[in-house]
Amino acid sequence: MRQTLASGGWEPVAFQFADLDALDARAGGRGEVSAERAEREVLWVTPAGRVYGGAQAVARLLMRSGGVWAYLGAVLTLAPVRPVAGLAYRWVARNRHRMPGGTAACALPDRGVGRA
Repeated sequence: MRQTLASGGWEPVAFQFADLDALDARAGGRGEVSAERAEREVLWVTPAGRVYGGAQAVARLLMRSGGVWAYLGAVLTLAPVRPVAGLAYRWVARNRHRMPGGTAACALPDRGVGRA
């Protein structure tokens, strides 16, 4: 039986509350999971420690959702589609505060602010 989001087996956690060090250790301790990266893009960390970010993390979420969403997720992983999916993901990430339901809190931090 295929496991879907509704059947459990995964846990969504906002990066502000996640143990990023433990997730990075699960991923091999190579710095793939960091607060800086999690601020920039959604991360999907598998139980085996594989890390997907941005559009590919969304693709994995869709594939786990089942039904028609799984097919859309699979399409997003295809080599010819990945670059376009990445561009679309980055556009949405930059403009999410302008979308319906978005607030100023959704805006990405300015990369130049607060850096020495």
